[in-house]
Amino acid sequence: MDKRILVELTTEIVSAHASVNEMSREELLDEIQDVFRKLNGLVGVEGEAAGDDPAEVKPAIPLNAAFGAEQVFCMECGKGFTTLKKHLMVSHNLTPKDYRKKFKVPTKTPLVARNYSESKKRIAQKLGLAEKLAAGRKRRAQK
Repeated sequence: MDKRILVELTTEIVSAHASVNEMSREELLDEIQDVFRKLNGLVGVEGEAAGDDPAEVKPAIPLNAAFGAEQVFCMECGKGFTTLKKHLMVSHNLTPKDYRKKFKVPTKTPLVARNYSESKKRIAQKLGLAEKLAAGRKRRAQK
């Protein structure tokens, strides 16, 4: 699809949304970019519109800074979250596998904040979930 048509569609969608909702200048610009990116992705011409090789994507946040103790940052948009999985699918229509491939994130790197992961681990240990899981598997194997 021609880039001009995508721009026209983006303009119509955003102006319809802006006529109903009050938006600041920054919100309006973000909305335009998000809608254009989404339409571009739906059509499947991301690489053509950018004029670059589709494998060569510049992340919003560098890989070494994206994964912290308190937050993980989306390399697509730069926003910080506790977990990325839901955000990737809802906002960018990416599976974790596609995200890892696109930004060359190692499979061993978790897409959750370290502190969040540790707190969930402590809760599971406190509740004895590992022992309960092992016992359940043993009962199931005996059947």
